Amino acid sequence: MPKQITEMLKGTLEGIVLAILAGRAAYGYEITTWLREQGFSDIAEGTIYALLVRIEQRGLVDVEKVPSEKGPPRKVYSLNAAGREYLDEFWNNWGFLSERLEQLRKEGQ
Repeated sequence: MPKQITEMLKGTLEGIVLAILAGRAAYGYEITTWLREQGFSDIAEGTIYALLVRIEQRGLVDVEKVPSEKGPPRKVYSLNAAGREYLDEFWNNWGFLSERLEQLRKEGQ
């Protein structure tokens, strides 16, 4: 990924992960795999795991340990009420920013 996209992604990755969890519960590797399938090929697992720790500490997700056939139990994350509220705020902010950016782009043509 080009450096500019990587920098822009840093500011939105939390919202992206919360949006994924709004659709279904998932564990870290699952989230990373899905993001890579969607074209975010340079996202490291460590980045996602660190983000999951942060959103767990902030109380935006619930965590359940689920047994795994291939080692220790997996931490499965699901969005809770606080996370949904935060995600709603993220989408409102995203809408505001995208509208303003599109306006600037049109004015610059």
